[in-house]
Amino acid sequence: VQLQASGGGLVQPGESLTLSCKASGNFYIVNSMGWYRQAPGKQRELVASLVRGGSTRYADSVKDRFTISIDYADKTGYLQMGNLKPEDTAVYYCTGNLYSYSLGSVDYWGQGTQVTVSS
Repeated sequence: VQLQASGGGLVQPGESLTLSCKASGNFYIVNSMGWYRQAPGKQRELVASLVRGGSTRYADSVKDRFTISIDYADKTGYLQMGNLKPEDTAVYYCTGNLYSYSLGSVDYWGQGTQVTVSS
């Protein structure tokens, strides 16, 4: 099982970007997905999370600007980021809690994708 994050890049302040996190491998369902970020010299922080059933959490700094979603059929999570600010610059990591019959519910991490917001 692996999570493949993509969609990072260089954007200007005020622009938008959407990150994707594709889950693949031998598992049955996606229970939840989340996005963390880590800026240089800072600790990794939770950006957003979504639990199957609809419960969401957002960091205060991204509320009303970022939206997390999951396409359960495609087993892909998304983080839509709007009105990006330079302080959003970081490596973004996706996580997923995936259920398989053999292992039960397990947490996985994807590789990071760099988001740089700069004029």
